[in-house]
Amino acid sequence: MEPEIYYFLEKRQDLWNFIRKNPEWYRNLSRDASRISEMEQLAKQYYGRTVPQRLEKAQHNIQLVRMLIDMAGAFRD
Repeated sequence: MEPEIYYFLEKRQDLWNFIRKNPEWYRNLSRDASRISEMEQLAKQYYGRTVPQRLEKAQHNIQLVRMLIDMAGAFRD
């Protein structure tokens, strides 16, 4: 693996962990360092950091809060 890629990965702990869990990416980056952006996108999907995944998580949290508020209101009555 090229030293620049290695140092980049050392700085990004999330990508470093992604490679440890998906060792085929170590081989891919050793052969073609330009695939780093592809790996970053897959890591975002893996960790749930894409925009649709974040929106879904926020929506789920809002529903949970609404449910808790409704339950608290039911206990008052």
